[in-house]
Amino acid sequence: MGRKYFGTDGVRGKVGDAPITPEFVMKLGYAAGVTLVAREKLPAGEHPAVLIGKDTRISGYMLEAALEAGFAAAGVDVMLAGPIPTPAVAYLTRALRLQAGVVISASHNPFYDNGIKFFSAGGTKLPDALEAEIEAHLDEPMGCVDSTRLGKARRISDAAGRYIEFCKSTFPNELDLRGLRIAVDCAHGAAYQIAPNVFHELGAEVLPVGVEPNGLNINDGVGATRPENLCQAVLAQGADLGIALDGDADRLIMVDHRGEIYDGDKLLYVIAAARHAEGKLDGVVGTLMSNLGFEHAISRLGSPFARAKVGDRYVLELLHERGWKLGGENSGHIICLDQHSTGDGIVSALQVLAALKQQGISLAEACADLVFYPQKLINVRLPAGFDWRADGGIASAQGRAEEALGDSGRVLLRPSGTEPLLRVMVEGRDGELVERLARDIADVVQHAVA
Repeated sequence: MGRKYFGTDGVRGKVGDAPITPEFVMKLGYAAGVTLVAREKLPAGEHPAVLIGKDTRISGYMLEAALEAGFAAAGVDVMLAGPIPTPAVAYLTRALRLQAGVVISASHNPFYDNGIKFFSAGGTKLPDALEAEIEAHLDEPMGCVDSTRLGKARRISDAAGRYIEFCKSTFPNELDLRGLRIAVDCAHGAAYQIAPNVFHELGAEVLPVGVEPNGLNINDGVGATRPENLCQAVLAQGADLGIALDGDADRLIMVDHRGEIYDGDKLLYVIAAARHAEGKLDGVVGTLMSNLGFEHAISRLGSPFARAKVGDRYVLELLHERGWKLGGENSGHIICLDQHSTGDGIVSALQVLAALKQQGISLAEACADLVFYPQKLINVRLPAGFDWRADGGIASAQGRAEEALGDSGRVLLRPSGTEPLLRVMVEGRDGELVERLARDIADVVQHAVA
């Protein structure tokens, strides 16, 4: 049975529209709290405790208060971290031995969206079974424990400092960033008080970008989803490198001194090649959207490669299934399980910088063996209830394209997880052929739904 409220990354939507309303979020806190109390079975008088962090959206104040009330009504103590990256919540939940962590964020979305996502005591995304249990309690009336058992709340004043030290600990002790001039774009988001300090304390000269949040400007023309802004800053200020994070700082895009953009596939390759040189690369997980050239480059390293469904949740699941440590998405979610339990933009940037420092090379040199194949993505809107998988014409068009590409490319048809769209993606060595085949399939889909 599909989940009613939880998507691939928690509960998300437009603020003020169901489910992102104060009433629902309070009930979500209560349902999660009831689930924790039932599972933990702590001694009498003791309460489960959760950490709540958020990004810089104006709605965070409202939703934080609603969550806090719901948890308290269920008898759960709350620790408030304030604006802090999503991976910081994962780290602190684990470090403080708490029962769960909660992030109020819609990641790379505009300010008018928001969401709630949970981490387990181990700093990982909640398993499906636990999310299903929370959803079951959401369908029950909300109650309140006796006043003697209500949860309490307190603020953690040193949350940012703790996380800064953790990030720095993932960078080799024998290295530093002295002599590097780095532009750091925080997307006016959760890392605005953290990321610049991490790189500065490791020795870099930091040029802060996107560090003036006002509640409404998160991801607005800045950050990992708009790296062109960082390119301009790097070129204008003569930086050696640029680092772009998204609103909750779990994505990473980088820019070199020439203004060239390096996406998640390229940065993951830099880390993988460095791990391979150290004899520490057991395998790499990408997604269905990872470029075929990236897969071939990983194979040339002699490493196994596997594709997960799109979403860092599925990358993480496949990493655990294979027992590997490294994976990610071209969008910039990079997971280094030898450093952290979840994807982390700052930690990933430090792994890239460490690789460059250790080898004495530039980003361009580190990616010299990585040749991306042309890729064409076309989105086709689907009417409600249309089963594109059962349409013979679409299947035939896909088959013809795959036959034309042979072993030199691939075709992927994938429904969007958030919109009524079918994503038609064709990839191969011949750019003109890729373009034509993608258009042919998209035309067949559009004709089928007309």
